[in-house]
Amino acid sequence: MKRIHCCVRLLLVAMVTLLLTGCWSSKEIEDLGLIVGTSLDLETGDVSSEEQQDARYANRQLLTITNQFVTSETTVSGTKEGALPEKAYKNVSETGDAVLPTLRNMLLKVDKRSFAEHSKVIIIGEELASNINLQQTLDFFLRELEIRPSGLLFIAQDQASQALETNEPTKIPAFQLVEMMEGHERTTKILPPMTVAKLEGKLYSDSSFLLQNVSTENGEVKFAGAAIIEGKTKKLRGFLNESDLEGIAWMSGDAKGGLVKGYDEKSGTPIVYEIISAKSKIIPHVKGEQISFTIKIQSEGRIAEHWVLSDKAFDNQFLKKAEKVFEKEIERLVRKALDKTQHEFQTDVSGFGNKLRIDYPKVWQKRKKEWDQTFSEVPITCEVNVSIKDYGTSGD
Repeated sequence: MKRIHCCVRLLLVAMVTLLLTGCWSSKEIEDLGLIVGTSLDLETGDVSSEEQQDARYANRQLLTITNQFVTSETTVSGTKEGALPEKAYKNVSETGDAVLPTLRNMLLKVDKRSFAEHSKVIIIGEELASNINLQQTLDFFLRELEIRPSGLLFIAQDQASQALETNEPTKIPAFQLVEMMEGHERTTKILPPMTVAKLEGKLYSDSSFLLQNVSTENGEVKFAGAAIIEGKTKKLRGFLNESDLEGIAWMSGDAKGGLVKGYDEKSGTPIVYEIISAKSKIIPHVKGEQISFTIKIQSEGRIAEHWVLSDKAFDNQFLKKAEKVFEKEIERLVRKALDKTQHEFQTDVSGFGNKLRIDYPKVWQKRKKEWDQTFSEVPITCEVNVSIKDYGTSGD
């Protein structure tokens, strides 16, 4: 809680500094509403009565936009004795068929001047991402100079606006999501952050890619795998779960930290491997018209935990067996992720096409238009090498 209030105070101090640089356009800090997060959903509320009567709105897909505000009032600590604590944020929603006019209509509900330069997250709802091209949905945010290019993008299962709510009044959901993303280097179950700046390149490349998925249950937000965005349509294709994301991380070389849990073949008890380093190389092969790939994965790590009751639990023979257990588990995770991406969703989100483009540009030119279909049919082999170099964990 102290960390969140500290962040808010720093933001407000920064605002005051900016305002002092020019008197002619100065605004009092009490008059500002800092937008720290935005969600977009396919229409869930009512548009204004004036717009409902406009025939042009008939059979149109509408957006519900929710802005999360932090104001001078929401950051005041303390409450009256016996009263419920005030929320540290305020969410305001508005509905329309284009982003900017809808945001302007929000002025009719907000008594503060909106300021979005400190916006941290943009969350897109599942139904919206499935039905409308992401490039269209985010066009305003990619053009708007006031939007920070370092803002993070998420896809929400169900309604995106739910990810901007919490049962804990002293917490600010947009800040929580940013802090949760800081754990991506310590687990293979969280994607590397996708910023607005990175997303623009992804959208124009026409390649399929992943966005971090968030889900909400009983007022608690959780990262729950990833959303597949299809390169051709730029729409949500489907979701990968957390173990699928582990397999993707091993394939793409993003397994910078995290754990692998295996089971001792003799006793059936768990053994946990902590990653110190990991490298992955995707190698394309072309013979005539036939394309195939080999994934080579190398990792060094430590035994972080084991439940094997034996005096020989740390001799060379045991460690060699443990390495094989972890190699088998990593290969299983990779195979599981490949089965989903190749056969269920038929989308290349791990960079196989990019490797083919680099090594065999002429072959890529022939196949790139229908690459996802080609990818769904190519054979892929996986080679994993694990070396246990240490004992004990690096801490939480």
